[in-house]
Amino acid sequence: MFCFTVYDPQVSREQASQIVYLAKDGKLTYVPDYKGNRILDFSSSGYAGGGVKLPEAKPKIYLEPVIGDNTQHIQQAIDRLSALPQLEDGFRGAIVLKKGTYPISGALHLRSSGIVLRGEGEGTDGTLLYATGTLQRDLIQISGAPDSTLLAHTLTAVTDLYVPSGACSFHVEDASAFAVGDTVKVFRYGNARWIHAIGMDAIRLRPVAGGTIQWPPFQLEFDRVITQIAGNCLTVDAPLANAIETRWGGGAIMKYEDSQRIEQVGVENLRIDVEYDPSITDTRIDGNEGTASYLADEQHAINGIYMDHVQNAWIRNITSYHLQHALVQVGTNTKWITIQDCAAYDFISVITGGRRYSVHLMGELTLVQRTYTETARHAFAVDARVAGPNVFLDCESRKDYNTSEPHHRWSVGCLYDNVNGRIHIQDRGWLGSGHGWSGANYVAWNTKNELVCQCPPTAQNYAIGHVGTKGNAMLPNAYDRRVRKEAFWDSFGTHVNPRSLYLQQLQDRLGAQAVANISGKE
Repeated sequence: MFCFTVYDPQVSREQASQIVYLAKDGKLTYVPDYKGNRILDFSSSGYAGGGVKLPEAKPKIYLEPVIGDNTQHIQQAIDRLSALPQLEDGFRGAIVLKKGTYPISGALHLRSSGIVLRGEGEGTDGTLLYATGTLQRDLIQISGAPDSTLLAHTLTAVTDLYVPSGACSFHVEDASAFAVGDTVKVFRYGNARWIHAIGMDAIRLRPVAGGTIQWPPFQLEFDRVITQIAGNCLTVDAPLANAIETRWGGGAIMKYEDSQRIEQVGVENLRIDVEYDPSITDTRIDGNEGTASYLADEQHAINGIYMDHVQNAWIRNITSYHLQHALVQVGTNTKWITIQDCAAYDFISVITGGRRYSVHLMGELTLVQRTYTETARHAFAVDARVAGPNVFLDCESRKDYNTSEPHHRWSVGCLYDNVNGRIHIQDRGWLGSGHGWSGANYVAWNTKNELVCQCPPTAQNYAIGHVGTKGNAMLPNAYDRRVRKEAFWDSFGTHVNPRSLYLQQLQDRLGAQAVANISGKE
């Protein structure tokens, strides 16, 4: 199948993208490329699949700070609440940490569904979790047990020669093992032939340091729910963020079960600060000698909040200071997460690899909105082989030491929507141990500041309505002169309508109330 589009010359597209724009009915029209690939519908990202107001769990336990270490004081309350049954709404209740300072020398663990850890404000007169001591750790860990089971007897191949990026439907050899409502993994295989086509078996060796690893074949796994079955045609609840093509390895689908993944959990309305040694300083920035000294102690809390094996969870109204890595790191086995109205300031670490990723995404279907950060290296970052979609909306980073970005090795389907900061979507070549093409089928929509946006072979990236500068891509350069293709740039220098792609997609799918549900600080 080949797709062609003819524009109506009578329709004005002033301040509109040429490939996704508002039609007369007030909804978005999408223009695919000749293979049918189109900009993704990102609107399933976020708590409960997008457009659902974050819940208010009823208070169950109230705590006041105690003198000395509060780790066990809070953990015992979490454990007591975990022993209670879940109510019909899925919650056990909220632990309310009353105003004051709670020194914590260890880590807090939320391992059960239906628990909310709630403070009484993120300001100086609110609730402060103060990470003390020299132990490197996540201050708060939210995690179910790693108990996902793939049901191998249900594995069946995708039979379409080509399933375009953005599609929700595809054909399989045998759909008889599946039913509407099944949780499934859709596999997109990338064989050695594909690796060669995108040039990731020929990454230049890293100068001086060495250690470059050429890419092996790998697969992406999209975590989905079946919504419709028509013969051997399956429809899932969110689009596939990478085309599936037979010659590059094809695809398959398999049911899975994950009874230990927890849900209906949240952390909200509090401040995190970290004890550190102010006598430890450095001047190096990414291995290069700098001109000014900065605080560089690393023997302290690394992440404010880490979550994995979680779905339908949220982090909101959290402010952090002096962490080493991230305010929030979202692990691989997560989906339907919302992070909103948060801020991260004054990271304390050596300014080098693996540090200062304010919000670090490794899972899929996460919405990060209205979040602000300073002194980050990679403020809004996506890890390797992340299946997407994910969204950063109305976020801002300042005092950046590097860029917001897909960080390495072919993550797919992220939207930077009205993000103000330095964003680079590019071939990162030999950086790290061979980061290479870092992101595919990404969209930068009405972004500000500095943008680099290149296009990898076999996929597309989009820069629409960017206001600011075009940054300098890492490649090509004198060491690697091979040409990299530019992304699809549209309306450079002028923002387009609608203001937000994500919010318009959400309204198109679920109506205006869905947008109202997630708008504004709560």
